[in-house]
Amino acid sequence: MTTKAPSAVKPAPSESLEKLAYGSVAGIPADEPHDLDRLGYHLFLWLTHRHDPLEMVVRAARVRMHISEEDALERIRQYLTAHGVKL
Repeated sequence: MTTKAPSAVKPAPSESLEKLAYGSVAGIPADEPHDLDRLGYHLFLWLTHRHDPLEMVVRAARVRMHISEEDALERIRQYLTAHGVKL
């Protein structure tokens, strides 16, 4: 049995929605890294469709954060507006 090297991962461009979504949650303290991955995914969906308010999206991700939901929303809003997203 042989083992092949894993496929190379091509990083997303710095201005992509994926980088924007996951970058906006990077500094939020949470119990597990997967919680932030889930929140980043929910924000990515929000950035592509924008059906629900941002508050609902953060609540729906059910992230176990070490800060309040309001503080997390403020951090996300600041990051997104600093990177040119109109809320």
